[in-house]
Amino acid sequence: MIRKATRVDIPRILEIRAAVRENKLRDPSRVTIEDICWFIDNPGIFVWVEDNKVVGFSAADPRDGSIYALFMDEAYEGRGIARALFERACNVLKDAKCPRMWLNTVPGTRAEQFYRMAGWRVTGMSDGHLVFEK
Repeated sequence: MIRKATRVDIPRILEIRAAVRENKLRDPSRVTIEDICWFIDNPGIFVWVEDNKVVGFSAADPRDGSIYALFMDEAYEGRGIARALFERACNVLKDAKCPRMWLNTVPGTRAEQFYRMAGWRVTGMSDGHLVFEK
């Protein structure tokens, strides 16, 4: 089940983000509690709850049209949860009438394949990351 994230979810969101195998943060201080709170207070961050536990989340930033985050608990991958969370994030940007929807990810990752399969296309590189647009 997808729902809007609340402040109670912050520790679990940080836990999921820190546990990923790919697209690890080189500098974990780049994602702050204040960042997450901004998304909670504005349109943009959603969690998937299963077995009474947050198992994935997505965040979209209507200020710049970006998909800010899409991360899953590894134990819940392959069930379509990420796709549903991604669609919800995209809808936030569509509802905000963003003229450009974009994201970036590391080349050669499962995320790259996920975004390609979702119909997004690579439009460039930025700081070693692929830039995708829809």
